[in-house]
Amino acid sequence: MADSTEERENDQPPVLDEASNGEDDDDVLDEDDEEDFGDGEEGPVVRADMDDLFRRISTNSVALRVHDVFIKGNTKTKESLIEYEIEALKNATTVQELLQAAAVANARLRRLGIFDSVNITLDAGPPELPGTANVVVEVVETKNPISGDFGVFSKPEARSWSLEGSLKLKNLFGFGDLWDGSLAYGWDQTSEVSAGVSLPRLRGLASPVLGRVSLLSKDWLNFSSYKERELGLSLGLLSSTNHDLAYNLTWRSLTDPLQIASRSIRRQLGHGLLSSLKYTFKIDQRNSPLRPTRGYAFVSTSQIGGLIPDYRSLRFLRQEFHLRYAFPLGFYNAAVNFGVSGGAIFPWGNGFLDMPSSMPERFFFSGNSSPVCNLGGPMTLLGFKPRGWGPTEPRRQIRENFDNESSDTYSSRDFLGGDLAFTGFADLSFDFPLRVLREAGIHGHFFACAGNLSKLTENAFRDFSFKKFLESSRSSAGFGIVVPTKLFRLEVNYCYILKQLEHDRGKTGVQFSFSSPL
Repeated sequence: MADSTEERENDQPPVLDEASNGEDDDDVLDEDDEEDFGDGEEGPVVRADMDDLFRRISTNSVALRVHDVFIKGNTKTKESLIEYEIEALKNATTVQELLQAAAVANARLRRLGIFDSVNITLDAGPPELPGTANVVVEVVETKNPISGDFGVFSKPEARSWSLEGSLKLKNLFGFGDLWDGSLAYGWDQTSEVSAGVSLPRLRGLASPVLGRVSLLSKDWLNFSSYKERELGLSLGLLSSTNHDLAYNLTWRSLTDPLQIASRSIRRQLGHGLLSSLKYTFKIDQRNSPLRPTRGYAFVSTSQIGGLIPDYRSLRFLRQEFHLRYAFPLGFYNAAVNFGVSGGAIFPWGNGFLDMPSSMPERFFFSGNSSPVCNLGGPMTLLGFKPRGWGPTEPRRQIRENFDNESSDTYSSRDFLGGDLAFTGFADLSFDFPLRVLREAGIHGHFFACAGNLSKLTENAFRDFSFKKFLESSRSSAGFGIVVPTKLFRLEVNYCYILKQLEHDRGKTGVQFSFSSPL
């Protein structure tokens, strides 16, 4: 790589012999090795020169340019896809930049999900071209392009079960394309069928192409007296590490099969067209998405609905944010996590001050997911039932021909959700002293959380007061055990409701929570 010994010593990093098998220099250079140096002076001198070179690489820039990049192992994957992901390697001008670019390229190739392994090797360039290097990228394509998950999940607090399954087909056409289909069916008559495709890179396009078609059915009779049906199409317009822009077109239908819905629910029954543009900005610097012990994360989601000039088009502006911060305590792998989430929705158009917001787009709290790792999803308040509180309205009186069982199943009020929502939490996680539990990842935690919902539309904002909003908030505290598995993250929590309403104060219970797959 250099035309003289002096240039090689000044500009090139040393070549390390792999015979050491990763051992430290002090272990390899034992007493027998020192005898081979004769008087024992040459060994320490060579080691000092090596240390000096490593010190120079870590502190000073060493000029270097990439002569050529070789790609091996891609029997099905298009070479243009790999070249796009490793483009930064060709632009490196120093040893430090090349090492950093190699790490980034390796991570980007693995993120495609179509390779079992990725190895990037840096080698010397041609002898006649000093100061150059060759890069060898060797990939091993996944042996089984088909993968799937299947499971039965229980939510005891909501008295519901769900059957969920998904199937993925990887790299069908060699463009890194991922085809997936999913099916979910709940014993509470909630079901979803969807199919999607993801194309990480196409020639001439700097952003991945994402598309998804879904058929969704939701049963909210227990909480809000209506059923929801959706047929939707989602297109990803921009996707990067921190930015995501998507367009959604959905035909939605709300029905009241029991004829018991409150007045506010009845006003929104029928068909509607959702044409919206959704932008998400995300930063996640935490060391783990499921059990973070240090770092921070921030997600902001902005959505505008009503882009099609149709009288059935739902027109609204929706803003949501989530902030998380974690720091370690230095014992038993303990860490404290803080988090706040908030959001607001408001209609737009002629007479928007008198208009209600779209019911399915309002904020409802979930009580089943962990607020620690649930970033960008529904707002969570542990200890409370899903859609279990917030603004309510009396239902119609149940007809006499309904039996007693139906009367007991459905409450006398509909939960309407909120136009303004806010939650906050603090969580202390820690390892148990038992080694077998630590090795399995099972740990405990203490938590406290609070939140509130409020109505702003239909001129309700005129009577809004932050003081009343805080005074009417509700909170809970408790402790629990977290059990990570290959399919999901399970929490078993004991919750104690602290405030606010009298009939809830002091209420306790055991709660099961499920989070995203590992």
